[in-house]
Amino acid sequence: MKRFAVIGLGNFGFNAAKALFEDGNEVVAIDTDKSRVQAIDPHSTEAIVLNATDKEALKTLGLEGTDGVIVSTGTKISTSILICLYLQEMGVKKILAKALDDDHAKILKRVGATEIIHPERDMALRVSSSLSRPNILDFIPLADDFDLVQVGPPHEFVGKNLKELNLRAKYNVHIIAIKELVPENFLLVPPASFVIKDSDILIMLGKSEDIRRIKGLK
Repeated sequence: MKRFAVIGLGNFGFNAAKALFEDGNEVVAIDTDKSRVQAIDPHSTEAIVLNATDKEALKTLGLEGTDGVIVSTGTKISTSILICLYLQEMGVKKILAKALDDDHAKILKRVGATEIIHPERDMALRVSSSLSRPNILDFIPLADDFDLVQVGPPHEFVGKNLKELNLRAKYNVHIIAIKELVPENFLLVPPASFVIKDSDILIMLGKSEDIRRIKGLK
């Protein structure tokens, strides 16, 4: 099980925290607004009222031990910049920060953000792409308890071929495609002899609970 923190519980932060929690992760949700914290409480492991620009208070949460922190504060740019700086100084390895514009994104990168999120821009690109270059995966009707996901291979998968892993029998999931990053290649319905590399992205289809079991492997 992975552990994440979400700082800032506006629409984006709230839904990010809720989705991570429902996917079987531990989630610490943080905001200065008590009503937002109360709203997320049923959808998080721990919901905390705290001003994350208070460096000493932030340190007490032990966020350096998380698998990632999402910084999704409001329109005051200095707030997210300070928080990212403090998280970087604390040793948080993965900091995903929501940017208001390109200049904001550049500053966030310089103070420690490892990944920049542009919610509106990213959604616009996704919608535009689905219209101009429709992907058949977007149109497969799935039952509520099934997922079609892209995941990095757990350590124990690396160096083994698909026949050895026998994922259909062990986990009841199907690898329908593999994205190779080194060198770049997309392999649809990979053969049983395909050997998994740590740089590969596995595209899996299966029940949500079975997918979560694989995501939980180290």
